Amino acid sequence: MPLSEFEIIQHYFERQGLTRPEVLTGIGDDAAVLRPPADRELVIAIDTLVAGVHFPENTPAEDIGWKVLAVNLSDLAAMGAEPAWFTLALTMPTASQHWLEAFSRGLFELAQQHRIALVGGDTTHGALTISVQIAGYLPPGKAILRKGASAGDLVYLTGTIGDAAVALSLLLGELKAEVPQKAELLRRLNRPQPRVAEGQAIRELAHCAIDISDGLWADIEHMLAASGVGARIELSRLPLSAGVERLLTSRPSLWRTILGGGDDYELCFCISPENRNSLEQLAQQQGFRFTCIGSITAEPGLTCVDTGGQPLSMAVSGYQHFKKDEE
Repeated sequence: MPLSEFEIIQHYFERQGLTRPEVLTGIGDDAAVLRPPADRELVIAIDTLVAGVHFPENTPAEDIGWKVLAVNLSDLAAMGAEPAWFTLALTMPTASQHWLEAFSRGLFELAQQHRIALVGGDTTHGALTISVQIAGYLPPGKAILRKGASAGDLVYLTGTIGDAAVALSLLLGELKAEVPQKAELLRRLNRPQPRVAEGQAIRELAHCAIDISDGLWADIEHMLAASGVGARIELSRLPLSAGVERLLTSRPSLWRTILGGGDDYELCFCISPENRNSLEQLAQQQGFRFTCIGSITAEPGLTCVDTGGQPLSMAVSGYQHFKKDEE
């Protein structure tokens, strides 16, 4: 017998095993009652993942549960915020107990890592679509915004770039190659690591930041537009994983995928040159990977140069949901 909406909530989402003091009333009522700390600002974000758009339809349910929370945590990370709680709206074609068990396991595995509580949501019938609204806290006036870059600032990235886009190309058969690191690339696509700790750590140093969801090129352009400046990025400085580097040696055109593909959920941020030593000390002390990939220019526009110092000749664009409609 199929599970009812209320049985789904009770069996798979009430048993999260995590409580937070600011949650006065959570799952099980018409709405959550929350009491944020008086000395903090509230940061809120929301993302929706649709099967066949944000992840292949055969993606394991456990990975979908992880990813739907990870992409929201990444938004808080870009602001330098501490995650606190979230709500979940889950639309499914069928109430498969096997799928729900795996989905909730992946969701709460990541939630436990970041001490974030599920406080409510909704379940409905339809095409697989999942929305998470997330909230976190910041000290007053400490949010890292997209705007704030100045000419002369250094541009940094966390982690490595291009792994998720390359993995998706391999998965869809668009890129036909054998690479020993394929499993690791797929893990980066299906289970991105939100850089929450890094976001909070750079809060006092970063002038601006953005998470890389639509592609490095597009997201840097968003940051530059908000700041009214330009940037010069050097391909030779981009941090690449061993798998991506291996593929790139025989496929120079792969740069388009690396720069234009999304789903990395790394942070791109800017600091003043005077803070470079402080950032490097922070990275060494806490085991973070920060890579300087270029600098901010006064003249608007993004320039990406190859190893010979020549501007990149290929056209690059990030992911746009309604691009095909416009065409």
